[in-house]
Amino acid sequence: MQCPKQLRLRLRGDDGGVVVFVAICTVALLGLIGIILEGGGKMRATERADAVAMEAARAGGQAIEPAGAVTGTGVKADPAAATAAAYAYLSSAGVSGRVSASADGRKLTVTVNDTYVTKILPVVGIGSMNVTGRGTATLLHGVTQPE
Repeated sequence: MQCPKQLRLRLRGDDGGVVVFVAICTVALLGLIGIILEGGGKMRATERADAVAMEAARAGGQAIEPAGAVTGTGVKADPAAATAAAYAYLSSAGVSGRVSASADGRKLTVTVNDTYVTKILPVVGIGSMNVTGRGTATLLHGVTQPE
C-alpha cells in the first residue's frame, strides 16, 4: 500500500528535524555537565581552603606565651609567634592568606585565598575561579562548662 502523494510531500517537510533537536540537546547537556563538574570542583577547592585555614589557625594557636601558661595565670597566644606559625603552615600548604590575632591574644583568625583552575570552562573563557577559606582558633583554659 502506497501513501498518497500529498501525504508524502507533507511528511518530507520534516526531514532533518531530529538532527537539529539532537544537536541542540547535546550542546545543552554538555553545558549542564560542565557546570556540575566545575561547581563540584570549586566546592572541593573551597573545602580545602577552609581546612587549610583551620589547620593554620590551630598551628598558630600552639604558640602561647609561656610565662602565663606556666604560672597558670592565663593562657594567651604570643601574637608574633602565633602569626609566624600560621604563616609558616600556609606556606607549607602552598597557599596565601592573612592571619590576625585578637587584641587579648585569645583568638587567631586565618583567611586563605586560593584559586581553582577550571577543567571545562576555559572553552567559554573562564580559566580559574577564586576561592576563600576561613578558620579561627580560640584558646580556652580551665573550661568546665560550655560557653
